[in-house]
Amino acid sequence: MDMVNRDSGRSCELLQAQAQVYNYTFNFMNSMALKCAVELRIPDLIHNNGQPMTLSKLVTALHIIPNKADSLRRLMRILVHSGFFTRQKTSESEHEEEYGLTPASKLLFVKGRHEHDDDQILRASPL
Repeated sequence: MDMVNRDSGRSCELLQAQAQVYNYTFNFMNSMALKCAVELRIPDLIHNNGQPMTLSKLVTALHIIPNKADSLRRLMRILVHSGFFTRQKTSESEHEEEYGLTPASKLLFVKGRHEHDDDQILRASPL
């Protein structure tokens, strides 16, 4: 019985170690996703549009080739999960979603910020 408890303890310890590694990995991904949003000026695009934007409108506004649209969808999914954007179904189509601003994403507007403010936000760069 003692052997079973010891193996169970090791398994639990290994699972916790794996969770810690994944947590740090995904935290890094979140900061890089935020950096991409700022560099692409996604908050500014949505703000200038005056209302939430669909993925297809973002793809067009960002001049992204259509076969790379799925990469933008994944980026926006991370940013929605992190609380930087909202996501809701459009009233026009059940299959398409709109992305809107949150109070946090409003802090990311490039227009009206001082140059040194960009340095603070973009310091997440690993280089």
